[in-house]
Amino acid sequence: MRIIGYLETPGMKTTVFKMDNRLSVKFETGHYEQTYKFRSGEGVDTLEDAQRLVGESFLQEVARLFREMHKTRIQASASQQRHPEESDDWEEII
Repeated sequence: MRIIGYLETPGMKTTVFKMDNRLSVKFETGHYEQTYKFRSGEGVDTLEDAQRLVGESFLQEVARLFREMHKTRIQASASQQRHPEESDDWEEII
């Protein structure tokens, strides 16, 4: 897999990769990433094709999914927090 370029996208890093008969567009922001993969023949074969694909509505959906990912992460993290009623006692190790 090799990097064939980067796309200008506000608030996120967007990298375009090429490997054999597949092109991947990866969006990164903070703790999250999304990757969209396209096989040869699906109309996304070059950096220019990826630029045309990543329009305003596509970016809005990517941003919405990042917000959902963040919400899911926060909820999962909160459920792992210790509850105040839990004891701080340690097991006795002999």
